[in-house]
Amino acid sequence: MIDCPAYHDRLTDGQAVVIKGKRTTPVLLVRRLVAVQPVRVRHVITDVDTFWTIAFPLPRATIGVMPELPEVETVVRVLRPMLVGRTIQTASFPRPTRSMTNLPHEAMASRIVGQSVQAVERRAKYLLFRLDRDTLIVHLKMTGHLYVVPVGEMNPFDRWLRVHFPLDDGRELRFSDSRRFGRVYLCGDPAEVLPDLGPEPLEDSFTAAAFQARLNGRSGVLKALLLDQSFIAGVGNIYADEALHQARLHPLRKADSLSTKESTALHSAIRAVLNAGIAHNGATIGWYRDPQGAAGEMQNHFKVYRARGNEHLPCPDCGTPITTIRVGGRGTHFCPTCQPAPKDTHPKKAVKAAKVKGGENVP
Repeated sequence: MIDCPAYHDRLTDGQAVVIKGKRTTPVLLVRRLVAVQPVRVRHVITDVDTFWTIAFPLPRATIGVMPELPEVETVVRVLRPMLVGRTIQTASFPRPTRSMTNLPHEAMASRIVGQSVQAVERRAKYLLFRLDRDTLIVHLKMTGHLYVVPVGEMNPFDRWLRVHFPLDDGRELRFSDSRRFGRVYLCGDPAEVLPDLGPEPLEDSFTAAAFQARLNGRSGVLKALLLDQSFIAGVGNIYADEALHQARLHPLRKADSLSTKESTALHSAIRAVLNAGIAHNGATIGWYRDPQGAAGEMQNHFKVYRARGNEHLPCPDCGTPITTIRVGGRGTHFCPTCQPAPKDTHPKKAVKAAKVKGGENVP
């Protein structure tokens, strides 16, 4: 039997998986969670990939949801005490990774040998591991997952393992990525690989006045602007919707139409929803889990963002059905009562303009 205590919450009480076994109570016999009474096993699971599919099913319908600032910050905070002070022994790639890295695998492996982790930080949606001489940078993209486990220990995410970094204490940092959109960079200066990024919205320097100054001279619609990573770093589709709802601003409002009171409200809302996301360990919509395998809880506190399956839920503040449109190519959720439509722009024309100007800028 393969036993993975950290993921027992993925199974129904009392369920287990037998691989090359004879008997269990109860067992999983097929590629779905099916509990049965004590019987002799007729279908023996010999494929480890099949085991992980059964033991740790991940929804396919929402795999396009990318972790945003709160999710990445949660990962950073969990990994920091595990990795700071540890020395990386090498980098090992169990299978081809296409364009995942900025260096050839052999070059990255030889260059990272013997470097110790000095700090684990976040910039926008990137994780930065500050080493003795270089910086290891990871972008999770849609399905990337970082975790630290003892060498040789199996983990559900090993099914999509792309690279692992053995450490000097008998554990290793692993990066798993089902869709292979994630990125792993090793460089002397993060500026070599990071794109143009705006200010961090949770830093003390990001004041209401600083936010107003960045709005000055901009005429784009608010939703598309918030998704622009060069305007503000780390905000994505989910938290942009939540911030606009809290600030009572329609996603198609033009940036240059905001009063000082409204821009101040939006500034406060951005910081509030991001801090709430961090407090709830991020939102698990699809694949996101923290490095210890735990799901986030922020999805249980959304006001307007709707994932597949809960589109019917009304606005919790007024009871009005949530409206969904596309802005900048992204699904956008808002309450038409709490967030009245702009009076100076026809909604259809504003949506068309927003699509032309583009959406979330995530290299």
